[in-house]
Amino acid sequence: MLNYVSFAAAIFLILLVALAILWREMRNKQMHLWLGSYLKRKQRPENNGPTHVMFCFVDHYEPMWLNVSYEQEVERVNRWSQEYPQLVQNHRDADGCYPKHTFFYPEEEYRKEHLDTIADLCSKGFGELEIHLHHDNDTEGGLREKLRRFTRLLKKEHGAMSTFPGTDQPAWGFIHGNWALDNSLADGSGCGINNELIILKEEGCYADFTLPSAPSSAQTSKINAIYYAKDDPAAPKSHDDGRDVRVGGKPWGDLMIIQGPLMLNWKNRKWGILPRIENGDIRSVNPPTPERIDLWVEAGIHVQGRPEWLFIKIYTHGTQERDMDCLLGEPVDRMFSYLEQRYNDGDNYQLHYVSAREMYNIIKAAEAGNSGNPADYRDFILPPPANCTAAQT
Repeated sequence: MLNYVSFAAAIFLILLVALAILWREMRNKQMHLWLGSYLKRKQRPENNGPTHVMFCFVDHYEPMWLNVSYEQEVERVNRWSQEYPQLVQNHRDADGCYPKHTFFYPEEEYRKEHLDTIADLCSKGFGELEIHLHHDNDTEGGLREKLRRFTRLLKKEHGAMSTFPGTDQPAWGFIHGNWALDNSLADGSGCGINNELIILKEEGCYADFTLPSAPSSAQTSKINAIYYAKDDPAAPKSHDDGRDVRVGGKPWGDLMIIQGPLMLNWKNRKWGILPRIENGDIRSVNPPTPERIDLWVEAGIHVQGRPEWLFIKIYTHGTQERDMDCLLGEPVDRMFSYLEQRYNDGDNYQLHYVSAREMYNIIKAAEAGNSGNPADYRDFILPPPANCTAAQT
């Protein structure tokens, strides 16, 4: 009897330790912020006919990362200019388009020569330029001045901005540095502005592409969604929740939030037990494997009422040397090949490589009630920037 009690006590103690480790791991990874939403998620409704997969690769593109020498900055930019066309030259989607890389370039790292090089790459159909920004303890006036100065430069000097219909106002997508959109980091660093969503919208931002940010404390409770967020100027992280974009719906609140996939990968486990977080981050230590790609599709991100149009947005930090062999080499080459083989058979799936702007346009087309081939709506509202030609075929 004593041995049985001792054995039961040992098992109970082991369970307690395991639960404590699990809870610590969840807190360290900030999973408590979104795990409830993940567990309650609903399966995407089935649809008749092919599923169209919109695939968008966004890049926190930072040539000055780690404050390297000017020569190293130039080398980073030139490598993308030279090697990206070689990487994608043999890849096409259902529309005959190359994979399109969206370069979210940091305002605080502006160098005309770097932007000229990337804008030239974009002009050949290989991508588009949008806005990235790191700032801390900022003010409303300071943020507006930064955005206005940068958008003027991108439009005038590089022809890299779309415009809203019937106006000359630049229209641009946004990624917040350090994930801190709307002052959302738990310690208040990396931003400082609680009404940032309002400011972004008023200055010309058509949508935010920052999320997911897990395992950061900036991660929202709402996941795997395309939605409108309403800003509370007196509080941070107003985009923690919002209203889904839906067929027949109308814009609401202040800014559209276009999220990438956030899933649990049970095929890649820590200690062989705990599933790792799948957040769409591509780098050498986390290459885009087939099981990851399948999870991006499984996330089922779509406009409500249009389940046959799936939106996949993955991201990277493209100027970090440790990752460029992955991003410009065999791992990403294999990713495109798998997408084209598995998700572009013409019957079950059709693949569409899109820029951030094109993804937004197709979302708005779905909201307006359009259906059929989403490729017809790449320029539905926002036209291509002046420096971009039609997709190469």
